[in-house]
Amino acid sequence: MPSPAAPVLHWFLPTGGDGRDPGGVTAVQGRTASATRRGAGLPYLAQVARAAEQAGFTSLLTPVGLGCVDPWVLTSAVAAVTERIGFLVAFRAGLAQPTLVAQQADTFRRLFGDRIALNVVTGGDPAEQRAYGDHLPKAERYARTGELMSVVRALLDGEAVDLDGRHVRVEDARLHAPAVESRVPLYFGGASPQAEEVAARHAEVQLLWGEPPAAVAERVARVRAKAAAVGRTLRYGIRLHVITRDTAAEAWREADRILAGFDPDAVRASQERFARMDSTGQARMTALHGGSAERLTVAPNLWAGIGLVREGAGTALVGSHDEVAQRLFEYRQAGIDEFVLSGYPHLEEAYRVGEEVAPRLRALVAAAPGTVAA
Repeated sequence: MPSPAAPVLHWFLPTGGDGRDPGGVTAVQGRTASATRRGAGLPYLAQVARAAEQAGFTSLLTPVGLGCVDPWVLTSAVAAVTERIGFLVAFRAGLAQPTLVAQQADTFRRLFGDRIALNVVTGGDPAEQRAYGDHLPKAERYARTGELMSVVRALLDGEAVDLDGRHVRVEDARLHAPAVESRVPLYFGGASPQAEEVAARHAEVQLLWGEPPAAVAERVARVRAKAAAVGRTLRYGIRLHVITRDTAAEAWREADRILAGFDPDAVRASQERFARMDSTGQARMTALHGGSAERLTVAPNLWAGIGLVREGAGTALVGSHDEVAQRLFEYRQAGIDEFVLSGYPHLEEAYRVGEEVAPRLRALVAAAPGTVAA
């Protein structure tokens, strides 16, 4: 594992499909042909995983949603054909009971060792939540998430659990001989006050989407204070796309190519759908560009164009390898410890980011005053 001083770099596994262009990959949004030209089959996703492994990434984020293949089944298959890379497995809180989730995670670490972390997703699209059979309002979903995370954490740490909560009720829950010699960290994202309270109390890593560094620093400071108030310390991660090339001009040409390929009707439909969601994080992403293609550069090298058609993480760092590394370093200075990166297509860009940007970022961190030697 990287030293505490080194930035932790993760890659993204496109389990909804992949292509040269961002676009809709969810079942409720509609799927963009150019964004899903490469199907989410095991042969291709294993290629992406091996590329990320060879390029030096720590783990792969596997998303969860109606437009994605199931992350548990998929990561188990990919883990069997890779050697080192870990998996940040997303799951929807409330769709499975915490004892089962803990048992699944413990089975994974028994079979594949210290290669799993959990990304707990509360859910921010009421339409998709209802499709899964989940009809709780937002505040109640976060209350349930906190209860679930407390049980999962305790079970994975080898404890027996009794909880008579508002949403989670378990009696004498325990895992049989859990593999407690390895730790399964809990990652959690969310920008609302309720989400920050859950993160402060239950997460090991709080994940943020790519807002400008000043906004990120403000959010990190706020969650850090909430965590300190309950005697906890968290790590912080950020989810960003990357368009990096040998020169800045080449990178911006690629961003322009992507933007020119967006169907205006798809942009309009996506923005209307995003407006119906109850996710604070999604609202913050949309506010960066307001649905307009006229003002997409929202901070130095930070381009919000992807968020015109893609839900969730909607910003990309665009520039030369040196510029992208410098911007990532600025996020590091804002309090970010871990970077969950992606690029289109994910196979080729795993090599490009791993070989060109990652070494530059590590060099910047190593040269910074106060850095602890690895």
